[in-house]
Amino acid sequence: MIYEKKEEYKYSEITARIIGCAMKIHNELGPGFPEYIYQRALEIEFRNESIKNEREKEHPVYYLKELVGKRRVDFVVEEKIMLELKAVDMLNNLSLSRSINYLKAFNLEIGLLINFGGAKLEFKRLINNKM
Repeated sequence: MIYEKKEEYKYSEITARIIGCAMKIHNELGPGFPEYIYQRALEIEFRNESIKNEREKEHPVYYLKELVGKRRVDFVVEEKIMLELKAVDMLNNLSLSRSINYLKAFNLEIGLLINFGGAKLEFKRLINNKM
């Protein structure tokens, strides 16, 4: 399945491919599974589509140059795109805020938040304005 890329968006070609893979999975599996099922299915789709990715990538978080913890994101795709997955009825502000924080913690400019939990696939494009 192909999702339309928009030239005005940075990395639109790869984000379109990611969303296309997610749509294919959502059409096949539908909603109702736990997040890890969609994560594993997406890893298979990425492999089939030759999309470079790192699953459950961990990154340190610093405050005033001191390590205060670590964050783990579902995927970093092509070393450029942060991808966070959800499997909830609908996305809320907390999911959005956390995903934006992950984007900043990983020092990446572009991210996607994809929700497999609804009747239709839901996704949000995220931009780290601090880049």
